[in-house]
Amino acid sequence: MESDTEVLEIVVDPARPTGRTLLADGVEQSYVDVADARHLHFEYVRRIATVIDLSAPPGQPVTALHLGGGALTLPRWLAATRPGSAQRVVERDPGVVELVRRTLPPLPPEVVVTLGDARDAVTGAPDAAYDLVVGDVYRAARMPTHVAALEFAVEVARVLRPDGVYLVNLTDLPPLAHTRAQVATLRAVFAEVCLLADRRMLRGRRYGNMVLAGVLRPGRLPVRRLAARVAGDPVPGTVLHAAALDTFAADAWPVTDADLG
Repeated sequence: MESDTEVLEIVVDPARPTGRTLLADGVEQSYVDVADARHLHFEYVRRIATVIDLSAPPGQPVTALHLGGGALTLPRWLAATRPGSAQRVVERDPGVVELVRRTLPPLPPEVVVTLGDARDAVTGAPDAAYDLVVGDVYRAARMPTHVAALEFAVEVARVLRPDGVYLVNLTDLPPLAHTRAQVATLRAVFAEVCLLADRRMLRGRRYGNMVLAGVLRPGRLPVRRLAARVAGDPVPGTVLHAAALDTFAADAWPVTDADLG
């Protein structure tokens, strides 16, 4: 299937017969196990899930807004681990929505998928509407500028409840300038921020994904437990927080709509 300028397909994982990978122009975008929604193939998705796991009592339903849908890996996981969670997914690409709807298992009724722009969805949402906002918005492997700006982060903070969590998937390559700028941007809005990443990325050895978490209430992030869980992952990672994050983003500044044009 073609969508925008991309060729989309969902293929079977030869190493796991129940695994399905969403590809865009041959590049992996999402992975779903059609028999086990709890299985998370990509390490960055596991890191997002770890923050969610440790941010609310086990099994407690949450209200979530997912910006960027793909194969709906996290909405499926959240529905399996926290049944009854009200979730809204905003995906810009109708081709993705149609292919996933036609090819993969149906979603529970609590998960509603809508077509639209991520920033429009946030600015149109009421105050304090969500426990969780997950940002995973990419176009041609790039994070669109309008969801990378300080003004967008302010809107995300507005729609979160007081104990809410904002999670962002970032892709970057050395010297990680984009990630450092995003750290500075979120820290200008949120009371506490941490970065979850593969150590090899922080050493400037590879391109890949990192996860930023931001909260409105200081002390809300369970940093020690996050660090232990991330370090024990099959792809070990680390958590930068407080002074370590200060050092990482020392020369970075928040980015605004005006900066990004």
